[in-house]
Amino acid sequence: MKYNFDEVINRKNTNCMNTDGWREYIFHAPRDREFPFPDDEYVRMWIADMEFATPPCIIDAMRERLDKRIFGYTKIFDPGYYAAFSEWCRSRYGWKCAEKELVTSPCIIPALFELVDYICQPDEKVLILTPSYAYFKHAADHNHIELVCSDLINDNGYYTMDYADIEEKAKDPKVKLCIFCNPHNPSGRIWTEEELQKFGDICLANDLLVISDEIHCDLIRTGLRHTPLAKLYPDSDKIITCMAPSKTFNMAGLMFSNIIIPNGEVMKIWKARHYDFENPLSIAAAQAAYEKGGEWLSELKLYLDDNFRFTKEYLAEHLPKAVFRIPEATYLGWVDIGAYVEPGEDLPLLFANEAAVLLEGGNMFVQNSDTYIRLNLACPRATLGEGLRRICYLLNKRKK
Repeated sequence: MKYNFDEVINRKNTNCMNTDGWREYIFHAPRDREFPFPDDEYVRMWIADMEFATPPCIIDAMRERLDKRIFGYTKIFDPGYYAAFSEWCRSRYGWKCAEKELVTSPCIIPALFELVDYICQPDEKVLILTPSYAYFKHAADHNHIELVCSDLINDNGYYTMDYADIEEKAKDPKVKLCIFCNPHNPSGRIWTEEELQKFGDICLANDLLVISDEIHCDLIRTGLRHTPLAKLYPDSDKIITCMAPSKTFNMAGLMFSNIIIPNGEVMKIWKARHYDFENPLSIAAAQAAYEKGGEWLSELKLYLDDNFRFTKEYLAEHLPKAVFRIPEATYLGWVDIGAYVEPGEDLPLLFANEAAVLLEGGNMFVQNSDTYIRLNLACPRATLGEGLRRICYLLNKRKK
């Protein structure tokens, strides 16, 4: 490979969430809380950023922008950014949005918080499919909007949608919005066009707006293809699409996401209430990613493919009762360890205290997720191997 994904990069003393903020984030604990192991001994497999260097083309673009030497108030005026993003979507997904529909947000999370507020009245409801990325729930809770959950059907680790249940809940006249994940986090499903069509038809027939979080759309297994939900409904203005280069190119700290809003009423509120300046370095980085990052992404996907194969083989040998399927998308492993732990057990605390591994448990994914752990596999193979070794050793020791 041209790029070295085996390199272990020291992220300490960079204000990094992964190394410096895990106590507060995972355990809601003070920064000085003591744990059984020194910080340097922990294998970190939790937060969804990568342990790989951001692509050189992005770093070079930021250096070039630094050389301009002034970083005043900035917005996207150059049509080059839209051209780069639009061509990325056209070439990879056979889809493009209109330039007038594209706005940006520091992250998708704050966009969700804003959009729920813009779309829903106080007595209305938001529908999500569970297990779910927790911030879908947080966006509803923050705006004091009632949450409605439809559990996905879990067939030995393979998730599908319960259309009858979705339809029943979508028919509630108080349900005005569905926050949807495509590809799905945490399971890693790439929804097929048939699945998306069934889901979309239900939502549109019941006059729901849909926010489709597609942040993992680039991070799919080699040879597979992502379909934006909005692509299937070119004449509808009911689907808001959220994409970003942040997960794909490991640049989450640059705080830059694409929000595609075809609905005129929602866009009017967004423009009236959203603070829409952008970081000049983030613009340069994102445009470079879409213009020049394809080769790096292709190699990354191959490395991740191998990491998932390694994980499946390792778990099959050392933790045979665990349920794990190689996901179609994301760099996250979703593993059911119910044969080794008790329902309701605090799994992040267990592994932090007894295995020196930081990970996220099913309790972080709203519901329909007990006894699961989510593992970040976007790390050098040596790191992955050590993390899996510790996880399997602890669980096997507890069963003896």
